[in-house]
Amino acid sequence: MPLELDWPYPLDLVIVRTVAFGLAALGAVAGMIGTFAVVRRQSLQGDAISHAAIPGVAIAFLLGGRDPLALVLGAAVAGWLAMTAVGTIVSRSRVPFDTALAGALAVFFGFGLVLMTYLQKLAARPADNEFERLIRPAAQAATRYGLEKYLFGEAAFLSAAEGWRIVALGGAAVLVLVLFWKEFKASSFDRDFAASLGYPTRRLDLLLTTLIVLAVVIGLRAVGVVLMSALLVAPALAARQWTDRLGRMSALAAALGATAGFVGVILSHRLNEVARGVPTGPTVVLCATAVVGVSLLFAPKRGIVWTLLKRWQ
Repeated sequence: MPLELDWPYPLDLVIVRTVAFGLAALGAVAGMIGTFAVVRRQSLQGDAISHAAIPGVAIAFLLGGRDPLALVLGAAVAGWLAMTAVGTIVSRSRVPFDTALAGALAVFFGFGLVLMTYLQKLAARPADNEFERLIRPAAQAATRYGLEKYLFGEAAFLSAAEGWRIVALGGAAVLVLVLFWKEFKASSFDRDFAASLGYPTRRLDLLLTTLIVLAVVIGLRAVGVVLMSALLVAPALAARQWTDRLGRMSALAAALGATAGFVGVILSHRLNEVARGVPTGPTVVLCATAVVGVSLLFAPKRGIVWTLLKRWQ
């Protein structure tokens, strides 16, 4: 006889339970991997990757990808290419990292918007040449499928299959992070020391970038381009206020990210009972922002309230 749990409302609703646990898993993965983006002072990496992934989604769809996993793969390839281009520019020129990052974000995101706009217009008008006749069915399918979901997210409709996909891909990324924890830690805080130990620092940077790309693209369908970067950084930023140890910070960031995802879904569902139209993805990010605010105010030793009390004493 299968075990049946008596879930409290609103978790007794299957759709709410699926979305809540799915976004909790996404928040945990993003928080844990985002820790290294924060300690490396490369927090805008997530923003650049999420924007750069858009052309990858559109191109994957044009090449026949209809399964969400194929679209995630296309997004990952585009994000990885953008970050590889940034690394190449920084290493071979005098362009600063943040400038190269901003340039890659603008170029890739602009290209993605051009592709999506072109597909939408092509679906609504007759084809003018052989190339347009060839890709017009894909453009019409893209319009029906709603590729704009990857821009703004659609967390409220997260399916069980997509939730398990987040768990599987995110779990794989976390496993790699744990296996190379010592190497990532050394290269993040002292590259020269890591190189003296024989660690391949450039390959480690590339591997860590790949993990950040994976953590970002698995959440695009849920919370969208703009909000995914916030979910990557906010839990790690909040955790940084409470501890100076990287291991504790990473674990706390995962816990805070999971809490923000879970509570955000429940809060969104409750608010929709009072006033319809409250989006789930932005509510999750607002919960993560609230966690950052509380941490900045009340964290011991680093919090604003703690500092004021010390001065008063």
